[in-house]
Amino acid sequence: MTTLHSGPDSIYDVLGIGFGPSNLALAIALHEHGVTARQGGVLRAAFLERQPRFGWHRGMLIDDATMQVSFLKDLVTMRDPTSDFSFLCYLRERGRLVDFLNQKTLFPLRIEFHDYFEWAAARVAHLVEYGTEVVSVKPVTEDGEVRYFDVVSRDPAAPDRPTVRRTRTLCVATGLEPHLPPGSRPSERVWHNSELLPRVGELGRDGTRVRRAVVLGAGQSAAEAVDYLHRAFPEAEICSVFAKYGYTPADDSPFANRIFDPEAVDVYFGAPPEVKRALHDYHRSTNYSVVDMELIEALSRTMYQEKVQGRQRLRMMNVSRIREVEAGGDGVRVTVEFLPTGEREVLTSDLLVYATGYQPRGIGDHLGEIAKLCLRDEEDQLRVGRDHRVQSAPNVAADIYLQGGTEHTHGLTSTLLSTTAVRAGEICASLLARHGASPSRAGSLLG
Repeated sequence: MTTLHSGPDSIYDVLGIGFGPSNLALAIALHEHGVTARQGGVLRAAFLERQPRFGWHRGMLIDDATMQVSFLKDLVTMRDPTSDFSFLCYLRERGRLVDFLNQKTLFPLRIEFHDYFEWAAARVAHLVEYGTEVVSVKPVTEDGEVRYFDVVSRDPAAPDRPTVRRTRTLCVATGLEPHLPPGSRPSERVWHNSELLPRVGELGRDGTRVRRAVVLGAGQSAAEAVDYLHRAFPEAEICSVFAKYGYTPADDSPFANRIFDPEAVDVYFGAPPEVKRALHDYHRSTNYSVVDMELIEALSRTMYQEKVQGRQRLRMMNVSRIREVEAGGDGVRVTVEFLPTGEREVLTSDLLVYATGYQPRGIGDHLGEIAKLCLRDEEDQLRVGRDHRVQSAPNVAADIYLQGGTEHTHGLTSTLLSTTAVRAGEICASLLARHGASPSRAGSLLG
């Protein structure tokens, strides 16, 4: 049995798929403009999220880990500094504003920023339906023109009763998914670092003894996993495996950081393909496979202290790759090759953690057949306008906006928090313009 919400009084102007920070920021911008989930507002909007409640990288909310972006790059401030959805307003409501200022830092604890996200999400909960998994999107044609999309979703508690919602516009923000090396097989002893905290918690409850853990990766998440496991299992050897000679410091210098400025998106978007590629290569060190200097120094200090004490638990296996993984009932055998000589070492380990990053979900993963209506460039990448709207076939009147998956058109900030607030304002302004609503403070800083 299918529940159908597609009558004249139940057509949405905007349906968002996914409700992480990007679509949360958009929901706030729409809310501040008077958009509601019911008929009668400036626009009618709703967001569908498969998780039962708001959550953002919960598996890596290590107690002392800090954000890598300034708190001013929250959900609203770069778009509208007067918004009461800002991180500072959150601190005031929580009674910690003065305490935070006394810390003299721009970078809050990650657990605190997650609590801020939850606080903001609760204030726009009327726009969100949690526990709702989108399974397909179908075009609706009238007089030869695709005017709507039917979004088919299901509640995991009742998978045999799908729901269909009709909308004039989609905004897809399904985030990133963990990337694993080809051929890897996750198990109870082999997992991606996105599961770090719950997996370690399970081991603690089961009383499992960890004598050795191997972490593959050279980025911030890898270094954080190494540090966390080293502290969580004080008797275990922690082996960090990566192909570099050493961890690369993140370049957060003032001029390099300008790649994350809103104006840099304009520069990148208007540049020819070869310039886009050059900018991406030049500034990879601001985001990819890099580690905060403070953490690098802490790990180096720990290694030296252990060497002085004659008991080295933290082991850096640099210039190396994992060549074979053989999982057993009580652990995993990991073959590590030292690349300069080809020498191989077999590590009998209790855990193997892949800190191998994330990748954007393909548009076809959620949009199904309507992905075929989207135009692509010479490299088979989606054509996306400056307002983050996908260019589609001439007979498609319904719109698709993307938050993420646009690094090829909008640059490095496509999947980062740095321009989330500004991007939400740009999409909001575009939606209002295309639906005939007047601009408001939701897009007031975009000029």
